[in-house]
Formats: sequence, structure tokens, C-alpha cells
Amino acid sequence: MNIELVTFFIFSALLIFTALKVITSSNPVLSAVNLVFSFFFSAVLWLLLGAEFLSIILILVYVGAVMVLSFEHICEGWLLS
Repeated sequence: MNIELVTFFIFSALLIFTALKVITSSNPVLSAVNLVFSFFFSAVLWLLLGAEFLSIILILVYVGAVMVLSFEHICEGWLLS
């Protein structure tokens, strides 16, 4: 088997697993962390397809936005307690 094919199957399985963890997690912080991992794994799949620009944009825009929003949620919880 080709190394790209093995990499594709590994990251596809990890993407499905983390996407399911986003949906089933009851903790919003863990859900945001799993969403970041899902974006990272999908960016790796974009890299395997040869779409480097889309991969970098996915990491910079979506992961950055999720991290800012989750950090805001965490800080808001600390301020209220």
C-alpha cells in the first residue's frame, strides 16, 4: 500500500472520531478542542489532495476563530464565578 493511502485512512478515521466527539461531548471546552482537532485533520486531508492554500486558510481562519471564541467562553466563566 502507498504511504499516502495509509495516511489518508488514518487521518480520515481520526477526523470521524473527533467529529463524533464534538457532537457527543457535554463539556463545551472539550467540544471546542475536538473541533480544533477536526479542523486540523481535515487540513491534513486537504494537503494530501494538493490544496495547500485551502489547508492553510482552514487552519488560520477556522482554528483561530474557534480558539478565540472558546477562550472568551472560558474567561467569561471565570469572571462569573
